[in-house]
Amino acid sequence: MTDHRDYYEIHAQSYYEDTFGLNPSVFLEPFIRRLSPGAAILDIGCGSGRDMCWLQERGFSATGLECSPTLAKLARNRSRCSVMDGDFETFDFSSGGAWDAFMMVGALVHIPHDRLFSVLRRIIKGLHSFRTALITLKEGDGVIDVEDGRRFYLWRDDAVRKIYMQLGLTVASFFRNVSATGSGESWLGYVLIK
Repeated sequence: MTDHRDYYEIHAQSYYEDTFGLNPSVFLEPFIRRLSPGAAILDIGCGSGRDMCWLQERGFSATGLECSPTLAKLARNRSRCSVMDGDFETFDFSSGGAWDAFMMVGALVHIPHDRLFSVLRRIIKGLHSFRTALITLKEGDGVIDVEDGRRFYLWRDDAVRKIYMQLGLTVASFFRNVSATGSGESWLGYVLIK
């Protein structure tokens, strides 16, 4: 099994090219409806920087965090936003700025089921000033191992909601959509409030 961090670093350019042009409005529109104009947003696992560009065009202040140094550089150059190099599993979120909201669009797909609660709890504890969050997860049962060596963890809505409730988060908006990549995969999207 390939470490997903290595995969995104090795394939940074092709990942960037495959994802930057996809329209993120289907999941970002419900999110920004809950935000104040000009809100400061931390995009955790920002990838290509696509979502930061979209948010910035609408007057929000976006900052990224990305574990692949090459992807972080591509996102920084394209979005003109600040992008920090770092892995959200080890990053010290309490040392950063005061963000009104954070988002993890597809960023949690490689986190095992038994670790999702602790990973989110650590992030929430560090980002004490946030009021709103956006999280998307792949829908399904169990895990999928793909040919390139990555492992994806799939989720059912009821299981995810239990974790949010344990974390003191309320689901303000829920949506389900099919991947824009044409893969046919279904995604669960949650706008959460603290």
